[in-house]
Amino acid sequence: MTHTESTPPRSNRLPVVAVRLLKGVIHRDDDLALWGDLLDLQNRLRDHMAVLGLDLFLDEAEGYAFLKSFPSPEDETETVPRLVARRPLSYPVSLLLALLRRKLAEADASGGDLRLVVSLEDLLEMVRTFLPERRDEAKVLDRIGEHARKIADLGFLRPLKGNGSGKEQRYEVRRILKAFVDAQWLSEFDARLEAYRATGTAMPEGAGDA
Repeated sequence: MTHTESTPPRSNRLPVVAVRLLKGVIHRDDDLALWGDLLDLQNRLRDHMAVLGLDLFLDEAEGYAFLKSFPSPEDETETVPRLVARRPLSYPVSLLLALLRRKLAEADASGGDLRLVVSLEDLLEMVRTFLPERRDEAKVLDRIGEHARKIADLGFLRPLKGNGSGKEQRYEVRRILKAFVDAQWLSEFDARLEAYRATGTAMPEGAGDA
């Protein structure tokens, strides 16, 4: 049996998986063959990536894997340059991430479908409490759409095929969100939300998203 260019022999799969990891998150549901190779080669991948100052974060239960930088030792004068850049997030994007993380937790607690799908209308309803009154809903929906596309670019939402338009646009919430928005992150963000509520300040527009 001959191997095609798109499916190299298993002995050559290490660089293929390594490059895919360097490009971004690997999801089990996106490529089962690649996921199988990643599981088989995970120990060798960890050794290879450690040379670059990167650690392999692998969640077999949830089905995703990505690379993250090792924390720099405080007593080390020369640190390895970061290959995985940190991206500052605007307040609206952070708010949506927090609300999506909660919705994902609620879906898990209900024992329903592990696949969480939301529409732009769902996102609008989620943030409506934080919006000032008498806001032009069409403009707000456009802005929510921009934030949703940003979150999709970050890998936390996936646009669904055959998507509708306007409020009917739908996204799957990727479960990797659980790895980035943890209990501590939510707690810190909750404190900010309470501060906004206490002062009666509405959600800012937040230009300049990461």
